[in-house]
Amino acid sequence: MKSENNQKIKLLKIMDILQQESDEEHPIRTSEFCRRLQEMHISCDTRTLGKDMRFLNEQGYEILYRMLGHEKAYYVMDRSFSVPELRILIDAVQAANFITEKKTQELTAKIAALGGGYRAEILKGSIVRFNTRKHSNESVLYTVDTLEQALLQKKKISFLYFALDENHERVYRFDKRRYTEDPIALIYHEDNYYIMCFNLKWGHVTNYRIDRMADVRMEEEDIDRRTEETMRKLDFAGYTGEAFRMYGGEPKKIKLLFADELLPVVYDKFGEDTKVKRVREGQLEAFVKVQLSTTFFGWICQFPGQMLVSWPPSVVDYIDSLRDGINRIMAKVEACEPFEAFGSTGWYTDEFGPVFPEEEWDEETEDHGEETEDWDEEAE
Repeated sequence: MKSENNQKIKLLKIMDILQQESDEEHPIRTSEFCRRLQEMHISCDTRTLGKDMRFLNEQGYEILYRMLGHEKAYYVMDRSFSVPELRILIDAVQAANFITEKKTQELTAKIAALGGGYRAEILKGSIVRFNTRKHSNESVLYTVDTLEQALLQKKKISFLYFALDENHERVYRFDKRRYTEDPIALIYHEDNYYIMCFNLKWGHVTNYRIDRMADVRMEEEDIDRRTEETMRKLDFAGYTGEAFRMYGGEPKKIKLLFADELLPVVYDKFGEDTKVKRVREGQLEAFVKVQLSTTFFGWICQFPGQMLVSWPPSVVDYIDSLRDGINRIMAKVEACEPFEAFGSTGWYTDEFGPVFPEEEWDEETEDHGEETEDWDEEAE
């Protein structure tokens, strides 16, 4: 009876061996096939194996062979993923901050196995470690699964949110009280995974890093109708594509002046479709939309003497105030005096964006300075 049952799965075993252990460079000889199947208590000989291979080809499985001496050797070429495709997937896992080192190794092995035994060894043997700053939250994949279920069922979520202190210990926000939010979408941005939510209290979209979430639960309560309205209206492609969106802040149209050599940087950050205009020899300008925050200020500071914001005046003043604040802090540090971080220039949180007086965010009503009619579309 056992032998009869084994015969019933003979074709499955043949395909399993072919997919896992064969390719064009590693065909499996007929004699080797017969030996492997007989070890599984599956009767097989040269004649019956040939019939099985023809039957599988008739059913749409592309099984090829070539002669090795006087013997046929079989292999398969068609796979779900090619080696370059698997390499891209492995590289993406390696580069993702939110996937821990342990889980990275597990996922890499699983992805490599999709290429079959020989290709898996090639892929695993040539892995390049892209990211050594892996996070330590081992529950991140379980968190993603819970969030996916909540999104599918349109349910609220609750969770704890934390940061790490100087001793690498978790420090929970709001005295370890639970956040309750309406989830909208999962977003991958600059090596981190976020859950986009609609915050009912503040009436706008907020973002939380998944690797900083703990004890994530899907609640019984459905998401609010205002959240569903936001989901229908929200331009997800525009939202995720907008520079510095993940860092909070009021969206602002600004004019950048920058040196010629920074044009690739501008294209990388804002997209290759960004309209650029030459101002003078060695200097270009572009209107771009950013999330105005200290993160944007930090980005600008990477290019001292090569890039500045020239419009609108409110943003120029904002950047000047941050620069002045940093200068004051440095002066106090050099004098060994205590200071209050950043004074009244404002700061931001991961969740709620910048905290500034409302009047600082009034719509700009002044002239656009050097703007010409060529920029009407961008400035509107």
